[in-house]
Amino acid sequence: MTKESDKQLKEIQDNTVKAISELLKIRQLKKGSVFVIGCSSSEVAGGTIGKNSSSQIGKAIFDAAYKFLSKKGIYLACQCCEHLNRAIVVEEKCAEEYNLEPVCVVPWVHAGGSFATAAYYGFKNPCVVEHIKADAGLDIGDTLIGMHLKEVAVPVHLKQNLIGKAHVTAAYSRPKLIGGERAKYVPDCKNFQNSLLGKSK
Repeated sequence: MTKESDKQLKEIQDNTVKAISELLKIRQLKKGSVFVIGCSSSEVAGGTIGKNSSSQIGKAIFDAAYKFLSKKGIYLACQCCEHLNRAIVVEEKCAEEYNLEPVCVVPWVHAGGSFATAAYYGFKNPCVVEHIKADAGLDIGDTLIGMHLKEVAVPVHLKQNLIGKAHVTAAYSRPKLIGGERAKYVPDCKNFQNSLLGKSK
């Protein structure tokens, strides 16, 4: 590996952390939350998704994201490519906590993708599942992560909208607003107390 490629990988890692950090400032997540990332190493390298996979880039992005999120107590969920039906690689502990059913497959560069492969060999106890409902996520290279986000997904336009050559989009989820025109969405403790005293309108 040349010094130039070392520099490029470091920049990719730094920008990955910047993008995650920017999203978490917009939407703070609790410990134990799930953060999903879909990543095309081909797009990051300036190629076409699925055509120019880079194991080095996949590992660089996984290492940066995993280290950063682990320090915050947030689970990282790594999306595989379409050849594995966009299955998800997580830590076994995450699968157990969220009662996710494991499937039997081992991602590799040409079926799963470089990023998911790096996750499988980078997690302490990797587990592949078909579905997850994440609290927030990054899409690096237009891989489409929506199927793995909780309803309702809220898109976020990040300032850090490129990682390498790949376009980056982000989203977090919020609870559904239900109940129609008579519903309220902000607690009103004063009105509740007044209702106990027979003073509410």
